[in-house]
Amino acid sequence: MKETGIKVRVIAQGTGQALDTGRRGDADVVFVHDKAKEEQFVADGFGIGRRDVMYNDFVLIGPKADPAKVAGGKDITEALKKISAAKAPFVSRGDKSGTHSAELRLWKEGGIDIEQAKGPWYKDTGSGMGPALNTAASLNAYILADRGTWLSFKNRRDLVVVVEGDERLFNQYGVILVNPAKHRHVKKELGQQFIDWVVSPEGQKAIADYKIDGQQLFFPNARP
Repeated sequence: MKETGIKVRVIAQGTGQALDTGRRGDADVVFVHDKAKEEQFVADGFGIGRRDVMYNDFVLIGPKADPAKVAGGKDITEALKKISAAKAPFVSRGDKSGTHSAELRLWKEGGIDIEQAKGPWYKDTGSGMGPALNTAASLNAYILADRGTWLSFKNRRDLVVVVEGDERLFNQYGVILVNPAKHRHVKKELGQQFIDWVVSPEGQKAIADYKIDGQQLFFPNARP
């Protein structure tokens, strides 16, 4: 970071893996997007001082042919019910990430027990967002993705955004200092300095200014 001189080493992981890394004390700060799991991480004593940082949204991606006939809808749970009923190909990250947690929550809100309902049409990849999108592109399948990764994804083939705009697709990101009381080697001062910058006006502006092909990926919303 030019502003502070702190050297930040990024370990890119899904939220579940990132929080596990924090629990082991193998990170000083976690920057993730599953608020319920983040709050549990803090409640269990592994993190301190969780702060909202920014948001974007999830989008349902699917083939242009749209075999489940969900394109243009604004109700994500109705779309998932149609996909399940049609047994249209669907790719899941299946990796305990924030996106995977959101997907499972949405199936449940739609009244679908995905563990019971899934069959050959439902593909658990156990992979990150990029590889999962590649799988969806190769299978011409539906997939839930965060908009930021989708905007940066190039291998789209016949995939397009089919459902967006449902308030249940809101995707909040938070930052947490790993608790130095659990792991004495945690770089408390440097980690807190990084967090303070991320939620500062300067850090928030840097987030807002980050764009791909002119499109803003994240929207800062840290509170003072």
